[in-house]
Amino acid sequence: MTMSSRLPEPYSQGSGANLADILERVLDKGIVIAGDIRINLLDIELLTIKLRLIVASVDKAKEMGIDWWEDDPALSSRARRNELARENAELRERLERLEQLEPAGEAARGQKEAR
Repeated sequence: MTMSSRLPEPYSQGSGANLADILERVLDKGIVIAGDIRINLLDIELLTIKLRLIVASVDKAKEMGIDWWEDDPALSSRARRNELARENAELRERLERLEQLEPAGEAARGQKEAR
């Protein structure tokens, strides 16, 4: 029997839950913690902070449509490669435009030198 096929038993009055079982349930189901902090002075809102925390496994997060880490170059080597490829393409395009402008610049310099 593998660990991934074993599901934790429901908690009863007499049984204690260990940390691994609790963590497995939280990651499997996911948990959302939300809160807002508002600072008002004389009914004038000075500051609002909205806090949202989602704790879930990667698979559960992907099921919910959350995959921001896949596009972050600091967290994903694939995203980093894509970022470098995009930057490389931009630099090649800029270089090509500069090379196209260069003959016109050389002709203008040649005319100034002939004078």
